[in-house]
This record gives sequence, C-alpha cells and structure tokens, in this order.
Amino acid sequence: MASDSNSGSSFAEPTFTDDRPNIQARARHRLVSRIFGGKPLCESVATHVHMAFHPEALWRCIQFYEEVPGRPPLLLRALIPAPVRSHGDKTAAGSKVLCLYDSGMLVKRITTLEKPHLIEFELLEQSLGIERCVVAEGGSYKIHWNGHDSTVVLTTNYLAYLRPRWLWAPLERLVVHQLHKHILGGMRKTLAAANAPSHNPIAGLQRTETLES
Repeated sequence: MASDSNSGSSFAEPTFTDDRPNIQARARHRLVSRIFGGKPLCESVATHVHMAFHPEALWRCIQFYEEVPGRPPLLLRALIPAPVRSHGDKTAAGSKVLCLYDSGMLVKRITTLEKPHLIEFELLEQSLGIERCVVAEGGSYKIHWNGHDSTVVLTTNYLAYLRPRWLWAPLERLVVHQLHKHILGGMRKTLAAANAPSHNPIAGLQRTETLES
C-alpha cells in the first residue's frame, strides 16, 4: 500500500497559495446552502472496478484522493478545492492521515485494516468550505479475489444537506463516482507502470479492467 514518505507523529502546517478563487467558491457554496440547505441525511456511494490483478498487487497501489498524480477531472476541480498531498501512515489501524488541499484540509483515521482485502477510515475533521452542503464521514476500499481477477469497491459515506434530494442526490453521486474513478485511474497507472513490458513484450497486453458505477 502506498504511504507518504513524510509520515510521522506530527503534521506539518499546511501552506496555501492564492486563495481568491477558493474564496469565491466558498461564497457560492454558502449561497447554495442558504437556498437549498436542510437537515443532514446519510448517503453512501460505491464504485466497482474489475481489474486483472491479484489483491496483493492492488493493495500495494491503494491511494487516497490526495495522493493521485495528475489533475482531477474538471467537475471535481469546479466543485471542491484541489488536492495537494497527504501526511501520515495509512498502513496501521488507528493511524491518522492529514490530507491537504490548496484551500483546506481533512483528517482521516484508519479504523480497519485487513491486508490485502479491506481498509476502512473515518473523517475526524473536514475544512474545505463545503461543510454547509456536504460533510464526509468516511469510506472504504475493498478488494475481492474472483479466482481470475479482482473486484475493487470504493465507498464514500457522507452527510448531505441540500434539498430537494431528487435534484441534488444525482449530482452528488456523479461527483463521488468521478472522485472514485480518478483514484482507481491512479491505481491503474501505478500498476501499469509496475508491469510495463520492458522485459516481456506482451506483459502489458495481459491487463484489462472494466468499470461499474
């Protein structure tokens, strides 16, 4: 499992760049929450992926959203601050991970670790400027071996404040699925790089995947 090389018992203070675009985004979120805000409702979104890799290989490539290289999709960039990096060890139950954004942060705690099949975490703190609309509660990564390939299931649990649900729930699911697929895409790229056909010309052709939302 990928782990931040800067892990330690204490977290570095986050440093942010020009915050003006994020101030405007926070103002939009406040306006939306004033118009559509209501009592929180628990929601859960899961994304399934089939990958032709053994769970041990997938386990070594598990990444949080803040660790995925490359720019997130446009929809994610438009609605939430951009991820920067993470600090902390996610390879032990009870450990905390500080996730930094260009304007905000999350603190996650690993609650369950069953190598190489399950990692669960809870959110201890969220400060992204979207708390009047959505508050993350936790999530999980599950890896099931099917005998010939693995099913990877990413789940996000959150509190939804916006009403009516028939309007906002589909948008929220779309955003969460985009986030999951960005993470899974990062895992896929890491696996592809590790299995690049530098020595075996056909090795790279033996890896396939399908997405199920």
